[in-house]
Amino acid sequence: MKVVIADPNLLPHRARFEDRVASDIDLSWHDSFEIDAIAADIADASVYVGGKFPAALAEASPELRLVHVAGAGTDGVAFDALSPQTLVANTFHHEKSIAEYVAATAVVLRRGFLEQDRQLREDRWASPVYDRTLRQSSSLGSATVGFVGFGHIGAQSWALLRAFGCTGIAVTGSGSVKAAENGLAWAASTDRLAELMTEADVVVVSAPLNERTAGMIGAAELAALGPDGVLINVGRGPLVQQDALFEALSTGSLGGAAIDVWYDYPSPEGIGAPSPRPFHTLPNILMTPHSSGITGETFAGRVDDITANIGRLAAQEPLINVVAGENFTALEQK
Repeated sequence: MKVVIADPNLLPHRARFEDRVASDIDLSWHDSFEIDAIAADIADASVYVGGKFPAALAEASPELRLVHVAGAGTDGVAFDALSPQTLVANTFHHEKSIAEYVAATAVVLRRGFLEQDRQLREDRWASPVYDRTLRQSSSLGSATVGFVGFGHIGAQSWALLRAFGCTGIAVTGSGSVKAAENGLAWAASTDRLAELMTEADVVVVSAPLNERTAGMIGAAELAALGPDGVLINVGRGPLVQQDALFEALSTGSLGGAAIDVWYDYPSPEGIGAPSPRPFHTLPNILMTPHSSGITGETFAGRVDDITANIGRLAAQEPLINVVAGENFTALEQK
């Protein structure tokens, strides 16, 4: 069996990967996504590991049995071009790292530490102890946290935030989350999004991006969150309307935001603005380059899932985390 690996995020874990597959499996590593080189290599492969799988690779790989994405998102896979016999699987393990980001940024923004850091670099002590015009900040533990999406990321974030003493509420597309089972004050479908935005002090966005969710948070929702509110987006950028977000932050109608997912993405060299709007000029936003889930622990766990699935495929056993392919509904789901 030949396995082509074209996700550079797995390179730091190459030894772990190789230790976890049988010695008779041929591993072919690519340190970047060069489609011509991969297409030339994939003709006799049984497994492809990587986040991008365009139609050209499907056409070049008639014997392919598995496309294994090294993450949760499968939007880079050309499903329509795949043979029905080709399985597609994903993996997670990013939720704990992202939950740390959510908790950390919630504290930093709710307590005003971003502005305090900026002021102290100019020798100004921006504290109500020294400036009586400033309010005492509120602790994270006193906050109501609203989750827009409550899958792996939302649930793991809530596990951390709950320990602070926060109150939790959630909306999801299906409305199937059970509030009592998850320690939430209430949970409902996105029909109650406006209510969540009004009630919450901190909103964590981790819903999937699709036709129903694109732009679901706009000017009205941000205004409801208010000048003391904090928005944390770790889902996908377009879930929040970028013009509305920029206006809300620049006018102060929204207190602050931590944005890890964006509207534009860079060149392969990592150069490029994340949005046509000048978010970098705003003092009340914490900007990160889609890095909240990028830790060694995330990718070590993903390597373990991927190599275990390769072993299952070789042994003709059911795979985990299958999202498409022949007999998909009959396969074991993790």
